[in-house]
Amino acid sequence: MALEIGKPIVDFSLPGVDGKTLSPADFAEKPVLVVAFWCNHCPYVRAYEERTIALAKEFADKVAFVAINANDAVKYPEDSFPNMQARAKEMGYPFPYLHDESQEIARAYGATRTPEFFVFDSQRILRYHGRLDDNWENPSAVQQRYLRDAISALLNNQLPPVADTEPVGCTVKWK
Repeated sequence: MALEIGKPIVDFSLPGVDGKTLSPADFAEKPVLVVAFWCNHCPYVRAYEERTIALAKEFADKVAFVAINANDAVKYPEDSFPNMQARAKEMGYPFPYLHDESQEIARAYGATRTPEFFVFDSQRILRYHGRLDDNWENPSAVQQRYLRDAISALLNNQLPPVADTEPVGCTVKWK
């Protein structure tokens, strides 16, 4: 079961593709924190990749984005740490890309999909969980921008209009 809306952030300390180990405290200066469970190989992640990058760049001054890959790299070598480093560089990720090799953090969040977004307010209380928008296949057909709406609401000291959506994506590849 995913972390419930209204619950505090689950702390973590994970290595990033840039060689830095990061935790939620490293993003304290931003009023909103988006934690995305992510990977390299999933077609849903790839479909949402450019939209997520654009959103992270658009809100860079007030919103911290962090992506976490918890997939089993033995069964899915494309999701190995070296391949994470290559993908982040290739795509120019404007956010840290962290490795949850033990899968402990993904389990603590109750993440089941990639991508799966958890959005926390300035007090690091979960205010939105789920998908980026309502059309992973066709960006021009999107009608509901759940992640953007949640971020905008929180930046205006309001609760998101929709707090929870069913994440759409590949399953987390458990060991």
